[in-house]
Amino acid sequence: MLTNAFLEADNRSENLADIDVAVWQWGALLGIIVVMLLIDLLVVHKEAHEVETREAAIESVVWISCGLAFTGVVAWWFGAQASGEYISGFLIEKSLSIDNVFVWALIMGYFKVPMKYQHRVLFWGIFGALALRAIFIFAGVALIERFDWILYVFGGFLLYTAAKLVFSDNDHVDPGESKFLRLVNRFVPSTDEYDGQKLFTRQTGKRLATPLFAVLMLIETTDVIFAVDSVPAVLAVSNEQFIVFASNAFAILGLRALYFLLADMHNRFAFLQQGLAIILAFVGVKMLISEWYHIPTWLSLTVIAIVLTASIGFSLKFTRLQADAALADAAFDDHPDNN
Repeated sequence: MLTNAFLEADNRSENLADIDVAVWQWGALLGIIVVMLLIDLLVVHKEAHEVETREAAIESVVWISCGLAFTGVVAWWFGAQASGEYISGFLIEKSLSIDNVFVWALIMGYFKVPMKYQHRVLFWGIFGALALRAIFIFAGVALIERFDWILYVFGGFLLYTAAKLVFSDNDHVDPGESKFLRLVNRFVPSTDEYDGQKLFTRQTGKRLATPLFAVLMLIETTDVIFAVDSVPAVLAVSNEQFIVFASNAFAILGLRALYFLLADMHNRFAFLQQGLAIILAFVGVKMLISEWYHIPTWLSLTVIAIVLTASIGFSLKFTRLQADAALADAAFDDHPDNN
């Protein structure tokens, strides 16, 4: 029985990239991430300001381009199979993270966070998310290597999450109902007043947490929830810690720019949630059948790209049709013969 388990794990590994990552390559990856974060914090967003749509669009293009460009680095270091797994993981994580952006918008709106302070709190949120993702990824890979049956658990959980996405609506999320937030407020002395971009301030000699601290804690909490979905999804296309972490890191690094670009456009993506559900269901099935059939990386990449593109395309077309119908109704009501 134990021998069969090891054979099954070996069969799955044969279909995925098997790479040897040198210490300097890990150092290079972490160095690139740190440099990009420092440039963003100390140069691009040194002064607190409201991020306009044009600025957010340019930054999003830059961040996504950096993530896509790293595909070439992975191909150079580890070969085509590894680069295919990286870009598949990048697209999965990027697509699933869009839902996270809309939840952030609800949190920011609930706490009435001034626009010029939102980027800084999201910066620290992304910084914490990178550390949390690393823990999830290393733990997940270790579990898969030790217990091959965990793949079925991950696969089943992804199918459950896909079904939940179809029948749930993030518009009903109420940050004020968070038990974690109530716990934070109970044990961390807080104030309702903002003090610029500071997470903590002093009032009457006491050190108090500003509302930005509560916002940061909620953002980190939501990332843990989303990581439970997205990390197993990426583990369906690669079991290499370097590839999974790199794809996650580059995908979430650009989420701040994406937030400022998409936060107010939730209603324009009517079919995005269904598209994400299809992607999660696909990778869940991929995990469940991996013992008998390995879905090629190129096919996974194709399915993910088609579903994501189609869901966004249908959403935008549906929004235009709604707008045209509204204009037609308004013109009909304003026509003299109808008054």
